Amino acid sequence: MTLRVLGVDPGLTRCGIGVVDVEKNRRATMVAVGVVGTSPDESLDQRLLVIATSIDDWLDRYEPHVLAVERVFSQLNVSTVMGVAQASGVVIAAAARRGIPVALHTPSEVKAAVTGSGTSNKDAVTKLVTKILRLDAPPRPADAADALALAITHAWRAGSGTSGNGTSTTGPGSSSLTPAQRAWAEAEAKARRAR
Repeated sequence: MTLRVLGVDPGLTRCGIGVVDVEKNRRATMVAVGVVGTSPDESLDQRLLVIATSIDDWLDRYEPHVLAVERVFSQLNVSTVMGVAQASGVVIAAAARRGIPVALHTPSEVKAAVTGSGTSNKDAVTKLVTKILRLDAPPRPADAADALALAITHAWRAGSGTSGNGTSTTGPGSSSLTPAQRAWAEAEAKARRAR
């Protein structure tokens, strides 16, 4: 069965959205990608309405099995964190209304899944997303590439032998994992041992 994941890189100014179909053998194919933009000159309620309407359209049009959203993490700029959190809430609520499961992934989880290193930069993520999806050109802007990376991450994690609770059901050295997935599984196992 092919898993369809809608990835969202939330933000008030630019909200990246990407849909990816991933087969059991982990072959990923881009279905659609885009960015919803809102102007800082608009009121907050209108900006959130634009994002809500857009995500509703994407969910209705592409009917994903699951939604993958970047987990909000602490930044120095509180207003940026608030905007990301507000956009995330609108997106998560839209999925919940349809009974679509939502998964949250940190930026370092996404980087590790796609590149093999949780400290990779945006250029490395974009380059590997382009390669993984066999695209002729990199998705732009970076928010679009990040949304696709989120979708890939979730699909690979769901099908990589790790269950939803983070418990590995195959060893980190499993030959069915890609090198990036193996590195991620090893990092997860190390983090669990450190707890």
